[in-house]
This record gives sequence, structure tokens and C-alpha cells, in this order.
Amino acid sequence: MQMTFTLRQFEPSDLEQVLHINRMCLPENYTGFFFLDLHKRFPGTFLVAEDNGTVIGYIMCRIETGLPNFRIIGITKKGHVISIAVLPQHQRQGVGRALVQEVREAMLRYKAKECFLEVRASNTSAVNLYKKLGFDIIRTLHRYYADGEDAYLMAIKLPFKP
Repeated sequence: MQMTFTLRQFEPSDLEQVLHINRMCLPENYTGFFFLDLHKRFPGTFLVAEDNGTVIGYIMCRIETGLPNFRIIGITKKGHVISIAVLPQHQRQGVGRALVQEVREAMLRYKAKECFLEVRASNTSAVNLYKKLGFDIIRTLHRYYADGEDAYLMAIKLPFKP
């Protein structure tokens, strides 16, 4: 069965569905205020995937200024993927891939030179997806998560040209 979904910018009316996905899929949960604040500051990098009027996944990012993860000289703008999740019944159908690809393009409109994220070292399927999308593991962040698990810091230069 071919999955059909569309991507669009998050709207405040999506908040309850996004909070539900966040709670169902991730041990790291954020407040509604946090989601709405990021949407207000960086609306172009907060996207949802929708299927038949229901939000089935989201990606929430912010634009930061700091030292690059790559050999770029000086301070740079970086897109930071704060949270991405897809409902379990819609995983492995291209939703996560589409969200990441679309948000990379959105980050360019904010003049970001790279995109980075943290991912649980044990989340092999996500690590493999990010590698397929061109991300590199930059380093391991030991005991990054509240439960003590390590994270990989993964990054990709923008614009990405395969």
C-alpha cells in the first residue's frame, strides 16, 4: 500500500496532535509552550506530515549561531533539529526522510550553513536514516540523555549536494 502524506508548516492548532506524537514516540518530552515558542521564532523550520487531515509526524528545529561542526572558519548559523518523531504505524514509509529533507531546505532560507542533531546511540534505524541522508557522526556525547544514554552528534553541510 502506497502511503500518501503531505508536508506543511506547523500551525498552533496542530499542538495537541504534535504533543501526542512526542509523548508516544520519545522519552524526551517538551511543554506546549516550548513548541509554540520555537514555532513563533522559527516557523519555517517546524514542519508536520499530515495524512487525511491527521498529523502523523513532525520536525521541530531552531537556528543557532556558534562554532561550526565542520572546518568552516568563524562563527556560523546552524540549523538544530530539536525533535523529530513519526507515529509508529507510519514509520518506515518515508515520512521521516521527507521531513528531514524538507527542513534542510527551510534552513537555507535562514542562511544556515549546516544542520545538526543529536540521536540516541542505540537508535540504529534513525542513525542509518541520517547517514543515508548525508549526515556524518561528528562525535559521541557521553551520558547526553536523562537516562544516561549516549548520543551521537550528527551534522551535514548546507546546501547538501550528494
